[in-house]
Amino acid sequence: MKLRLIRIGLSLLGNALGLLIAATVLDDMEIEVAPFIFAVLIFSVLSFILTPAIEKAGEKSVDGLQSLSALISTAIALWLTDLLSDGLKIAGIGTFLIATVLVWLSTVVIGVVLARFVLRRFLTD
Repeated sequence: MKLRLIRIGLSLLGNALGLLIAATVLDDMEIEVAPFIFAVLIFSVLSFILTPAIEKAGEKSVDGLQSLSALISTAIALWLTDLLSDGLKIAGIGTFLIATVLVWLSTVVIGVVLARFVLRRFLTD
């Protein structure tokens, strides 16, 4: 249970940092400070729900869809978060596509780096 909570915390942190990185790099993506926490929670919950659903759909259909499931779920979660939250606004399809890749990539990198560091410390203690 403790390990699962650590992974959820790392995912939340990775998602928040990914959204911040994308908003910093992209001029047409805005984050408002107060509702940002709500936006991160919406994005994270959507990601947690969408990723397994898309992976399962990928098993039944196209082989390539399964490997793209994290990227697809990031795009859908980003789009829904933009619609449901005042904390995140994305203008334009180009910005949306680049934001999707930046958030996905930074979440993966941050998640892997933080998971290795934190979990290694947790497992060795």
